[in-house]
Amino acid sequence: MRTDEWIAVGTALCRKALVDLDGPSQLPGWTRKHVAAHLALNAEALGNLVHWARTGEERPMYASPDQRTADIEAGALRPADELLAWFDESARILTESMATLTEQQWQAPVRTAQGREVAAIAIPWMRSREVMIHAVDLGTGVTFAELPDDFLDELCTDIRTNRGDVPEVRGPLPEVAAYLAGRPYESVLTADGAPAEPLTPWL
Repeated sequence: MRTDEWIAVGTALCRKALVDLDGPSQLPGWTRKHVAAHLALNAEALGNLVHWARTGEERPMYASPDQRTADIEAGALRPADELLAWFDESARILTESMATLTEQQWQAPVRTAQGREVAAIAIPWMRSREVMIHAVDLGTGVTFAELPDDFLDELCTDIRTNRGDVPEVRGPLPEVAAYLAGRPYESVLTADGAPAEPLTPWL
């Protein structure tokens, strides 16, 4: 699959998992409303990067880390139907705006929320990770085993490249991906056959 297809799959999985929004997610301290608000805000934030790439006008993902946190908390107070509509609309607008970028604009430099400079072509992958992993984090039945194998392969490569605390491990691909992402996992072993020790969450 291409990243736009991963986004579509992940968005559909999130929508499937966005039920009983007042219930707890698998992310400490967050209800499913928090996850829904985060996903909607992430779509808008990545839309800022699309605007930056298209126009050359610098537009950061978020005004500040504190503002991002405050916006998630405020979003989590919205009624469930408003949150679902926000999730749907923000996802649609991001997809449509990404489709407007030219080949040259996809190569324009932008900055992630962590301050890392990347080409705009990284934006679809950034969204793919969010919707795929958080579909599982919502805790309503979606598992890493439901995510496409080619996405899981790319996710494992991405995490191994970008975090420095990853030992060599073996196990079923969905479980290894869950392990590397710092999520619950089973049957993941180190090179010497010992059970792998949990990692901190990624994303």
